[in-house]
Amino acid sequence: MSNIDLNRLIRTLEPNLRVGLETAASLAVRHQHAVVDVAHWLRSLLDIAAFSAVFEELKLSSEMLRTELDAAIADIPREAGAALALSPNLLALGRESFLVASLQCGRNVVLLADLLAALTGDSALRVVVRGIAPSIRNLDRAMLDKLLEKASGPSDQLSVPTATSAGNEFLRLYTHDMTADARAGRIDPVIGRDAELRQLIDILTRRRQNNPILVGEAGVGKTAVAEALALEIAAGNVPARLKDVKLLLLDLSLLQAGAGVKGEFERRLHGVVDAVKTSSEPIILFIDEAHGLIGAGGQAGQGDAANILKPALARGELRTIAATTWSEYKRFIEKDAALTRRFQTVHVREPDEEAAIRMLRGVAQSLKIHHKVRIRDEAIVAAVRLSARYLPDRQLPDKAISLIDTAAAAVALARQTRPEALKQLTDERDLLETEANWLAREPETPEKAARLGEIAVKQQQIVAQIEALRSQFEEENRLVREADRLEEFFSPDDAIVPLAPADSGDGTNVAPFPPQAMTAEAARAAFAVTERTLAAVADQTALLPRVVDKDVVASIVARWTGIPVGKLLADQIETVKTLDARLKERVLGQDAAIERIASAMRASRAGLSDPRRPPAVFLLVGMSGTGKTETALSLADMLYGGSRYLTTINMSEFKEEHKISMLLGSPPGYVGYGEGGVLTEAVRRRPYGVLLLDEIDKAHPGVQEIFYQVFDKGTLRDGEGRDIDFKNTTIVMTANTGSEMIAALAADPETMPEAEALEAMLLPELQKHFKPAFLGRTTVLPFMPLGTETLSGIVDIQIGRIRERVAATYGTTLSLSPAARDALISRARTSEMGARAIEVMIARDLLPVLSTFFLDAVAAGKKITGITIGYDGQRFGLDAEEAAPQEFGTPGESRLSDEVAPSGKRTRGAGRRKATTP
Repeated sequence: MSNIDLNRLIRTLEPNLRVGLETAASLAVRHQHAVVDVAHWLRSLLDIAAFSAVFEELKLSSEMLRTELDAAIADIPREAGAALALSPNLLALGRESFLVASLQCGRNVVLLADLLAALTGDSALRVVVRGIAPSIRNLDRAMLDKLLEKASGPSDQLSVPTATSAGNEFLRLYTHDMTADARAGRIDPVIGRDAELRQLIDILTRRRQNNPILVGEAGVGKTAVAEALALEIAAGNVPARLKDVKLLLLDLSLLQAGAGVKGEFERRLHGVVDAVKTSSEPIILFIDEAHGLIGAGGQAGQGDAANILKPALARGELRTIAATTWSEYKRFIEKDAALTRRFQTVHVREPDEEAAIRMLRGVAQSLKIHHKVRIRDEAIVAAVRLSARYLPDRQLPDKAISLIDTAAAAVALARQTRPEALKQLTDERDLLETEANWLAREPETPEKAARLGEIAVKQQQIVAQIEALRSQFEEENRLVREADRLEEFFSPDDAIVPLAPADSGDGTNVAPFPPQAMTAEAARAAFAVTERTLAAVADQTALLPRVVDKDVVASIVARWTGIPVGKLLADQIETVKTLDARLKERVLGQDAAIERIASAMRASRAGLSDPRRPPAVFLLVGMSGTGKTETALSLADMLYGGSRYLTTINMSEFKEEHKISMLLGSPPGYVGYGEGGVLTEAVRRRPYGVLLLDEIDKAHPGVQEIFYQVFDKGTLRDGEGRDIDFKNTTIVMTANTGSEMIAALAADPETMPEAEALEAMLLPELQKHFKPAFLGRTTVLPFMPLGTETLSGIVDIQIGRIRERVAATYGTTLSLSPAARDALISRARTSEMGARAIEVMIARDLLPVLSTFFLDAVAAGKKITGITIGYDGQRFGLDAEEAAPQEFGTPGESRLSDEVAPSGKRTRGAGRRKATTP
């Protein structure tokens, strides 16, 4: 065994057996085995397509063999880090196979039939096979003998494996034929890349240095340019030197997969290069993500793939098209001057919107065929326009294609399943039914009776909603099928196989109406009537979209980004129209500022504001406690869906210029790089909302200057070089600058100027803290000091919130005496905190009194029906009305009595309690 010349023995194997042996070595490395055994080799041979017919001819089950061999391989012990070697059994199999080929068949090339004959003919190998793959013993021996006889021949007529056949095997394993895909129609048409394609062809027809590299941002269509070349080659629309060329995609991941043995990757890549050079057909390699060449198969600059390819690229023996992004090109390829010199860059830029629309029209046909739905041209235009505006992190045309593809999938899904709204209501009904069943087994209590009553009322409401939605769905279902039938009559589309929408009952498809004889004009008229009826039935929310139109595309954008970019619904329109009135209910005493804010937001929601800028940029100036922060919070609540859409940054923390990196993120090379900035990360994650920059006047002027581009262009570049989009973020800034002047002017109502005049008077004061360039990009809104009537209204709002909590927890009414009201107002008027002093006084002085009183009442088992808050000049007091004892406590009392330990001692100074009978 030791006398076997291993290299000579391997050279006698036919190409596929050698490939199988290489794959077996990779398999052993992957499983951390110390030796390559017979099981590894046989398992690898099962995955070679050329051998499938041989196994079938010999009556061997490939699936059974795979199962047996996988189990045998799993039983081999692991030895991590061991040097790989061929097992004695495998060497014996190779020797016996060569003896069968040479002595029995007169050949010096070992075939698969020789290997199987050795496995079943040698007694020692039969024992090995019995342990790893018993089913091999069931092969058809007579058929194997026929195969051996057929392959027998004199030595001078043997089919010795040539470099060409071995090379073809390398190309088959590690490349993919793009020209074959183009001829088979598996590549979509490529539109709008004529200039890049012509530049590509010009470079490829050179004699030397004929290697273009496509460079552009991810998603602009670099691979599509290579596909366009494949389409042109398949159609014959190329120069004579390129007419017979094969464009092969080199898969770097396949080259590296399993190449754990030292030198294996280099051998594979050299095999591919040699196969391309010796091929009878001219071949061009396309390497996507070409930066992967650097360091692939070895350390960068030391035997990696790039250095292996350099000589062939320089001599013009290997024509290659590479593709990579700008960042990867600068990071990996541009640093290697020798590699850069061998490639000619072809810039693939992001297309403009009109070019992207033309590109998308070329792709839409394949999407229609795949999803079997109609795609309107308005949907294609909307996909490009909306993705360009609302998906700034990605590039055209990729993001538009992804958007229209998702919209088509959503329509196809909706036409085959139950509507989501109907499913949600049904699930909610079932949950209420489950809760009612659980409560039915509980003891009788007032809480149980009250909850069961609430459930019954809610169930009735949900059942009514379900019936209404089901009726709407059935009617839409009928109208959609009718519209499909009519449109197919006057506008047939062979790519569309009409889908029958799902029935609302069991989800089975409904057969479409049979075609009826009518003229095209009559069909168009009937179709128009059906469309109008369908729009009326669907009202504002269609349960069953019929085609992919701009509304469907807008709904997908809204789902992805949270930005309501579709048509405004009636309730949204009403919210915007009444915004000023609703804001005035929460922000009191600032009517002039509120009206200007509401006007700006109405213009934005109507689509009339500049789309290149944020919807609005407000600078609210005035004394503390006048409602500036509350205004930002109210905008987030009313227009964007809640306080979670408000991002607050305290700018007083940025008094030093070097803290800009906290807002934008650390630049490369500094601690914190890659973690993002406080400002940029918050807006990147939630681009739709309100950004509150509190106390902007206290920030360093250098910090203020970074917002110039945000106010002008709606973008800001972070520390990692990404452009953060602010075009859907309303920016509200607050400042106390000029508050003394505003207070002095407001002291005398007769000298109080109008809003515009007040802004002009404030300008010199504001310019002490802000540069004119900053003020010119904002809308300055003065907030006036609050009068007695306004402060009284704020007291009502604050006490009203406490009243709601008391009623929900204890079932008790709460009222405020005139003395207590005057005390709160007086505190706000004399404090520099303004209206915020009311909230502070309530939290510090009133809530402790209330909490002590209610805890004592719960501990004593008392039922309080009403409380009046009084004030004796020093502290708050409570006048309470106590109800007669009841058998069961209130829900709140029962809950708190379980959670709070009773205390017999009453807190002193908690206020007076006057219990009266109701």
